[in-house]
Amino acid sequence: MQPDIRPGTHPEQEPESGARAAARQVQSSAHGPMPGTDPMESVLVIRGEIGAPNLPHLHQLPDRGVGSDAIGRGAQLLEEMLVDLQPYGWRLAAAPGIDARRAASALRTDLNVLADAIGAEESGGTELKIQFPGPATLAANLHLHHGERAVSDHGARRDLAQSLALGAARHLEAVSRMTGGQKITVYIDEPDAGAVLNGTLPTSSGYRTLRSVPAAELRGWWSELVEALQGAGAAEVVIGAEAEPGTWTSLAATALEAGADALGANAASLTVPGWELIAGAVESGTRLWLGTVDAGAKLPGVVEAVSAIRRPWRQLGLPDAALGALVLMPSAGLAELSPPQATAVLGRLASYAEALNQVRVDG
Repeated sequence: MQPDIRPGTHPEQEPESGARAAARQVQSSAHGPMPGTDPMESVLVIRGEIGAPNLPHLHQLPDRGVGSDAIGRGAQLLEEMLVDLQPYGWRLAAAPGIDARRAASALRTDLNVLADAIGAEESGGTELKIQFPGPATLAANLHLHHGERAVSDHGARRDLAQSLALGAARHLEAVSRMTGGQKITVYIDEPDAGAVLNGTLPTSSGYRTLRSVPAAELRGWWSELVEALQGAGAAEVVIGAEAEPGTWTSLAATALEAGADALGANAASLTVPGWELIAGAVESGTRLWLGTVDAGAKLPGVVEAVSAIRRPWRQLGLPDAALGALVLMPSAGLAELSPPQATAVLGRLASYAEALNQVRVDG
């Protein structure tokens, strides 16, 4: 259930922001993880269910095993920093291990398959979304040579953030080149940013927690990454951070200060302050990538879903024309679902977006 938000909390949109929002369409997209091990099957499902005018994504297939996980894949973007896999997780290393080589090979395969699929389409659209872990999440999950998390060392986490900014920009340029100049949105996934900011991340031993990272340092990481991606031609850079409601509001404000074009959030976890921050951001032209579907639960019908999405919108005093700021997402990746279930989630999200676009036009 959405929180009760008092109407009229925010002023009317400025004319420029209103015009920009009205020109947009509601779109649907998804996170990277998909079920199965066949990359072409995933590509065809994704592009079949949420192709143009929606925003299909580059898939990730964790069922293929080591190297196809989010951290293993994200580490492949690092510039001049290598990793290997240890019993406690991925570790920064002097040379890549066999598991790192598998991760790099899986990423190359996925990009080649995607490029082939796009090349075979007569009119498959020109937009694509890619996703990878952000600097806070990578620093929280990559380990130093002695086994502790990289985020525990100021120099290591600084170097990692710089390496990711350089490597992510090159990755974006490569994806654009391989896919024929698609208009690419980059989603920076930060599920561990809240724990890094709050100092609740456990040490590798689990006996204590690591010291919190200052918000100014986190903002610096994100700003460097956003700037690099925008310089490499990103159509939009989204920062999606997960945290407790109060911390999420702080993280979202930090992401906006870092220059993010859009915010990612799950509707079910937003409280009044979070919605109010979002309203101000939307009025300023920021997009909202909103997790609206719990993939493990029964999918709501179109009328029910549209009503649930519009409710906080109306309570905040936002006009229907501003619904174009929305990109509808599942609340998490779909890898735990069966292929038919994942297909159904993507199709339902596309139907929600279509219905909201009708509301936006009629309103």
